[in-house]
Amino acid sequence: MFLFMIYEYDATQDKCPVPLVNLRLLLRKLTSFDSCLIRICDNGSKKDIPKLLLKQGFYFEQRNVDEHIIELTIRMEK
Repeated sequence: MFLFMIYEYDATQDKCPVPLVNLRLLLRKLTSFDSCLIRICDNGSKKDIPKLLLKQGFYFEQRNVDEHIIELTIRMEK
């Protein structure tokens, strides 16, 4: 049996670079079994966070919650 964590961060009230900085801290905690769910709405974060995830080799799925908010589900591997 293994334990896993689902980290959740609602950054819809935060403006760049706060979501990026906080996500970097969360990503350091992830193990191969964990996942992170983040919601963002400012344009800087929408651009910078997926770029960071790709650069660092994380797997993520992106979903539009509404016309302003996107939700990213992040894992270390598929």
